[in-house]
Amino acid sequence: MNRALVLTATLLMSSVSFAQPFTNTLMPQPSHLTAGAGAFPWTTSVTVGVTHFSDQRLNDAVEHLLEQLERKTGVPRQRSIMTSSASSLVIDVDGAGETVQSIDEDESYTLSVSASGVKVHAATVVGAMRGMTTLLQLVQVSGNGFVVPAVEVQDSPRFRWRGLMIDAGRHFEPVDVIKRNLDAMADVKLNVFHWHLTEDQGFRIESKLYPKLTGSGSDGLYYTQDDAREIVAYARARGIRVVPEFDMPGHTRSWLVGYPELSSDPGPYTLRREFGVEAVAMDPTKESTYQFIDAFLGEMATIFPDPYLHLGGDETPGTQWKNNARVVEFMKAHHFKNTEELQTYFSQRVLEIAKKHGKHMVGWDEILNPALPTDAIIHSWRGAKSLSDAVQRGNQGILSKGYYLDHIDSAEDYYLVDPLPAGNTLTPEQSKLILGGEACMWGEHVNELSIDSRIWPRTAAVAERLWSPANVRDVDDMYRRLAVESLRIEAVAGTTHLSHEGAALRELAGTEDIAALRTFASAIQPVPFGERYHQQHTSALTPMNNLVDAVRPDPALRHQVNVLVRELLKSPKTNAEARTQLSHIFATWAAAVPTVEAQMNNAPLLATARPRAQQLAALARTGQQALDYLTGSKKAPAGWKQSKLAEIEEAKKPQSIVRFTFLDPLRDLVNAVQ
Repeated sequence: MNRALVLTATLLMSSVSFAQPFTNTLMPQPSHLTAGAGAFPWTTSVTVGVTHFSDQRLNDAVEHLLEQLERKTGVPRQRSIMTSSASSLVIDVDGAGETVQSIDEDESYTLSVSASGVKVHAATVVGAMRGMTTLLQLVQVSGNGFVVPAVEVQDSPRFRWRGLMIDAGRHFEPVDVIKRNLDAMADVKLNVFHWHLTEDQGFRIESKLYPKLTGSGSDGLYYTQDDAREIVAYARARGIRVVPEFDMPGHTRSWLVGYPELSSDPGPYTLRREFGVEAVAMDPTKESTYQFIDAFLGEMATIFPDPYLHLGGDETPGTQWKNNARVVEFMKAHHFKNTEELQTYFSQRVLEIAKKHGKHMVGWDEILNPALPTDAIIHSWRGAKSLSDAVQRGNQGILSKGYYLDHIDSAEDYYLVDPLPAGNTLTPEQSKLILGGEACMWGEHVNELSIDSRIWPRTAAVAERLWSPANVRDVDDMYRRLAVESLRIEAVAGTTHLSHEGAALRELAGTEDIAALRTFASAIQPVPFGERYHQQHTSALTPMNNLVDAVRPDPALRHQVNVLVRELLKSPKTNAEARTQLSHIFATWAAAVPTVEAQMNNAPLLATARPRAQQLAALARTGQQALDYLTGSKKAPAGWKQSKLAEIEEAKKPQSIVRFTFLDPLRDLVNAVQ
């Protein structure tokens, strides 16, 4: 069996098991890994020793590792942790690391496994956490038990900033949602949680200095200061920094509901329910605006110890400023040619306030301007060019362009985006200014039930891009390991990215019998952000209870069908394995449609997708016909190819807020028919 089909067969399995020899399913891939002979058996005889250095943070991390190993293997964990280097599992750490974890924290580690024992060594507690994560991922089945394969690992991250942004401003996400996603982040060695806390739709962090921020601007949905401190501590225990974002001067309508004096227009203001760019903004000409920001950021600095503070700066059209005579006069007096220069003035003032409170300011790439000091960090979301421009001017930068999870791109698409792409023209010194990247989970179209399925497992592909060497780029192998990592994340972190689909389909159909619906769901995925926004006219009040909210981005069959078609077309007449698997997939899709349509008769929220079900039946028949014509002796009738290509193009049109995942490889099949 060729390699691609082996990968496909692995992905098609409903559960994954391993046998000797060692199968590498690590994610992200280590910098250096050498597989040895044999393995260390994980049994009740394992003893644990923490040598050289220990503190509460390290001891808690070791206990967490042992709990996870017990859950994974069923082997009761060692209850006493010794200091002996003769233990069979040794955690050897040089020191605590930084009191407040910074961008320069040493995350490197080594991991040695032989038949006689396991040793993790690291300079810091955070490095030890990364090594223990790799150890947990290494454990595999052997016969009736579990082993840790013999390996030597020397590992360190490629980029220092490897983040996930969660937008809690548009739709509030409860504390338990944040915690389980922090656990998932730790499992793929992400180290920055970017917490988007303020938006036009809601102000989500308690201020005791300015209580009307949440009192008037949150619908009662916000994090108390104790909640925030709990999240910061929870993240630190997993080697993750928390960088809060307070977006300004735009995206600030929720600020203005309680404090309209911050704007150049007296209001009154209400929370914005619609999504999109808001015309209102803070008034950058008033000293009272900066006094308010100064006091607020000083208060937040007591909650968020991280050296970095994200202050937004995006999508401020300046409409209010242009329409206010006093602001226009201010611009003339300061020789500002446009509102962009006025915003740069605002950014300069806010940067100084952030520095006063011991913070480095991060802002979206709209703040980039020749007048902006180089100690502002540029977060690129509109294009990789802004990142390149920033570092060439001497600013540090972070990439999120290409990592927007709400665009519903495939794991492959994210995987191949690199903050430092091959062939770039940056100097070595400029390249060092690129800190890394962040996957962004914007909140317009997610709630606490669906958010995990939008983040995972695709973010694990971003995590590998930011941790592993640049030459780790085998997409098929990434998907092979991602299938395993997805199971691990749900088990280790308690995320619901896999289980949510079944629960949501059962609710939509009103029955436990959803086998046919699951088959239907395997062929579709949500539409991207913009397409959903225009089809559904979404707002903050739109219920998230449709089929689009149940199905997953980039379902497993998308890549599997791509691989199978690619392999089949290399030799259509002789590749019986690929033909058999594709034929089975097409037949399964077609067979599911009658049951799905019958369930739609009694499920109004499902019934809106009836056109997609009907299209799936027709497309599956087209796929089966293409296989027959390609692998048999019968030729396609005149006009068949043209009509089927038109059918595929019709299926690409917007419909029911979901889209098919397999149209491109199906088109390739049809085009290959003579």
